[in-house]
Amino acid sequence: MLESIIEPLIIVLTLWGLAIWFDGELLPNYLIFSVIIFSVTFPGNTKINIAPWKIIRNILVSWLILASMLLTFALATHHLGFFDKYVMQIWLWLTPICQIIAVFALRGIAPFILQIQGPTRYAIIAGMNKQGISIAASLQNSEYNNTECLGFFDDRSADRLSVELDGEIQHPILGKITDITEYMQQHQVDIVYMSLPMENRPRIVKVLDELKDTTASIYFLPDIFLTDLIQGSVGQVDGIPVITLCETPFAGIDGLIKRVFDLLFSVAALILISPILLIISLGVKMSSPGPVIFKQRRYGLDGKEILVYKFRTMTVAEDGAVVVQATKQDQRITPFGRLLRKTSLDELPQFINVLQGRMSVVGPRPHAVAHNETYRKIIKGYMVRHKVRPGITGWAQVNGFRGETDTLEKMQSRIEYDIDYLRNWSAKLDIYIVLKTIAMLLRKEKNAY
Repeated sequence: MLESIIEPLIIVLTLWGLAIWFDGELLPNYLIFSVIIFSVTFPGNTKINIAPWKIIRNILVSWLILASMLLTFALATHHLGFFDKYVMQIWLWLTPICQIIAVFALRGIAPFILQIQGPTRYAIIAGMNKQGISIAASLQNSEYNNTECLGFFDDRSADRLSVELDGEIQHPILGKITDITEYMQQHQVDIVYMSLPMENRPRIVKVLDELKDTTASIYFLPDIFLTDLIQGSVGQVDGIPVITLCETPFAGIDGLIKRVFDLLFSVAALILISPILLIISLGVKMSSPGPVIFKQRRYGLDGKEILVYKFRTMTVAEDGAVVVQATKQDQRITPFGRLLRKTSLDELPQFINVLQGRMSVVGPRPHAVAHNETYRKIIKGYMVRHKVRPGITGWAQVNGFRGETDTLEKMQSRIEYDIDYLRNWSAKLDIYIVLKTIAMLLRKEKNAY
């Protein structure tokens, strides 16, 4: 909890302190700004158990990305004048220093916090499998917890487990599942992690019944490796506990943050690039006959069809049952269109799609409907990428999977990056993708045709 809140809290408290110091009071504009900043940065991602230089690097990189985006928005929307310039200048320089000091202070007092929590607690794990091994490794490798894993209980032999788990056994096997109760009567055990396969329900119920005669805390580890978790979490539906296996990351306040970011960014972008849009429109019209804007059906949020806008770059406007991707020497591409595609300027009209709510600035790139219908049948999890709005740029694109996907392996890799984006989304990740996209556009992009 302290790790997740310390960085956002320091950002806000530093801003408040400087505002009060220079203005004598905390004005409403700083309060509103601090709420936005806290929402964007919470939860923090600092890990006090990693190397000190990595802590410093993570803080500086995260702050540089956030500060760059804030300044860009402020200058584009002329909101910088709402704040005292000295407050903002000092805040931009002082905040990362305060964050580093605060994180290292937490790192220093963490052992004392653990002592306050009480003596070492001892845990056993019923069932040796991947999720059980992950829990054991986490308990063993973290310096900042007061729980020690004693070992595993499993009905399989040590030799068989070693083969099935590729030699990942690093903790002792204390006995069979039926030996748990007897072991707990003879040793101090505070926690039991139930990591048994879900198909073994009778055995799970039997163990739980036996553990009712103990005072140990019991945690059930569902076999999450049966499927890829997308925004996995534990919640309730009218008091009934449920485990989320696949959900959009943009629920509740996160959805609001995402939409506000999209609106502000797209409005600012359209204002700044309006002269470029006019010049490109004239260039498209003069380079070849046909419409300036090419509209193509794509799959959007929840797999519903949307119309995506692009500047026309070809002599054709394909949107039928079969759509052929552009290739390196594609004769359909006009000379002016090739320049647009190489620089991604043909994508600029999609900021209008963002304003319409059809797309997002950052998200999985939308594919033609014909491609969707092909790949959804042969790539596992393909449609999961449609749990969010498609984006003008995305995690796959900044990792080298932009442009033609002429092999199944390339498309598979693109989908893996898209799902990874859904699994690990944060406002910081969106900002990082935007900045990396800009950097990529400033250099020659070999995959764009």
